[in-house]
Amino acid sequence: MTAFLDLGVHALLGAYRAGTLDVRQTIDEVLNRIAKAGDDKVWISRASDADLRAQAAALDARRDEIEQLPLYGVPFAVKDNLDVAGMVTTAACPGFAYEAKTSAEVVRRLVDAGAIVIGKTNLDQFATGLVGVRSPYGVPRNPFDASYVPGGSSSGSAVAVSSGLVSFSLGTDTAGSGRVPAGFNNIVGLKPTPGLLSNEGMVPACRSLDCTSVFALSCADADAVLAVVAEPRITPAIGRTFRFGILAPKDAEFFGDTAYAALYAQSIERLKGLGGTPVEIDYAPFRDAAQLLYNGPWVAERTAAVGAFMEGADDTAGVWPTTRQIVLSGLEYSAVDAFEGQYRLADLKARAFAQMKDLDFLVVPTAGTVYTLADLEREPVLYNSHLGHYTNFVNFFGLSALAVPAGSRPDGMPFGITLIAPANAERALLAFGARWQRTVPLPLGKTMSRLPQPEKDPVVAEDRIPIAVVGAHMSGLPLNRQLLELGGRLQSAGRTAPAYRFYALPGGPPHRPGLVRVSDGGGAIELEVWSLPAERIGDLLRRIPAPLGLGTVSLADGTDVLGFLCEAHATQGAKDITSLGGWRAYIQTLP
Repeated sequence: MTAFLDLGVHALLGAYRAGTLDVRQTIDEVLNRIAKAGDDKVWISRASDADLRAQAAALDARRDEIEQLPLYGVPFAVKDNLDVAGMVTTAACPGFAYEAKTSAEVVRRLVDAGAIVIGKTNLDQFATGLVGVRSPYGVPRNPFDASYVPGGSSSGSAVAVSSGLVSFSLGTDTAGSGRVPAGFNNIVGLKPTPGLLSNEGMVPACRSLDCTSVFALSCADADAVLAVVAEPRITPAIGRTFRFGILAPKDAEFFGDTAYAALYAQSIERLKGLGGTPVEIDYAPFRDAAQLLYNGPWVAERTAAVGAFMEGADDTAGVWPTTRQIVLSGLEYSAVDAFEGQYRLADLKARAFAQMKDLDFLVVPTAGTVYTLADLEREPVLYNSHLGHYTNFVNFFGLSALAVPAGSRPDGMPFGITLIAPANAERALLAFGARWQRTVPLPLGKTMSRLPQPEKDPVVAEDRIPIAVVGAHMSGLPLNRQLLELGGRLQSAGRTAPAYRFYALPGGPPHRPGLVRVSDGGGAIELEVWSLPAERIGDLLRRIPAPLGLGTVSLADGTDVLGFLCEAHATQGAKDITSLGGWRAYIQTLP
């Protein structure tokens, strides 16, 4: 092809729909770019050229189905700790390799949506590391300066996108592996809420923390991928005015990198220009939780994942020495250490969540600095830990995160920031990230690709408000129709924090409960969280009779939402049903 082919997801789909491009041409261009890149250490294995062209021909024959295939003809790469049917999974360890019989669930969904797997990408062995150099398959070449690390562990996946070899890629993220490589390669890195994307078919690092992540050139592209591999829950959009948490000067650690420090300060000013109000946080609980990952009993979870293999592996297996040292250090921890770590983490999480309560998101540097390959040869463990300073706590706390490009140092090395929000805020973060990318014009990776046109930007986070209901508004009960009429959607089911008394109020039908917060002697009450369009909250309020109203309800997971509460005076003479644990249990006792 003579003209530049923009491999951005939306650019490709637009060209396919316009009839100006076919999938065969795309695959030919991808193969040409890979050939020109030479020995860039990005790939551990690739689909054969013949197989890729056969897949392209099959899709071209299905052009009339393009509207039913949301990623029709889009090429992507897969980190080599995720299975692709018929290809070998190595986790960057030759002695561990096996041929996958089936694809990981996320890969299967993408292929079913019309996307094409180009190959399996290099990584820090067993996804242990944030540097991208711990692999017997070599170090993927950072496209901005080959003397610098590409970031890990999802190094090859990030470089493949940044270099314009594929449209998007899959990584994994336990401690920051879906974010640090994005920062060092000037691309978007989406780390979803733990559990939102399936981990089926993944070689585990820390099974309780692992996430599949997405690298893309734009937030719009990442959103298109997310829509295929998960069903994101709706959370309120980040408004035109917002509050965001920032590091206090005492907590801002850049390991001597004054250029990164200046770029972080510049990013804060840009966020203020977008309508944000910065709020300094105490980073101590976040930092202390981050240190638990490699300086606490969670190292033993890595040992549980691949320790037995490493103990039995001989010198021909290709186990990376630093990786072996880290993984087998988990044997030093006891069961007592594990429980004490859990108690410590719970305390830190409560302290951290208290600070995030009134914020739309936190903004931190994706990494405090970037190191050269020579730096890592001198300090392979310490410098790796520096790169996790702002990342390790996120999965511990069950949060969502989005790494976005935010500038570059005078030497051309990229700098990025990460937006960190409560669980299930992916769509809100991507919508805001799309706004950020339009406001802060930067190259997309190391490519000539362009952002989707603003008027066609598909990233829309609907402005919805979560409402906790405990009585007749719950699913299948008499007043639930009110929520449905107002556009309500069931978001989750759960319980309140154990801080409430629950009453059956006199009167009816319909019978109504009263939820009252108490200082002691409370219980945890069954509830449902529904989301309503923000503009319909007033309509709901007009339908709520006294003594009920909306107020802040604390949930068992430590978060707070709006919800139905009762004025305390109205419970005099009401029946206390706290011991039943919920309204459904109570109505089953009625004649």
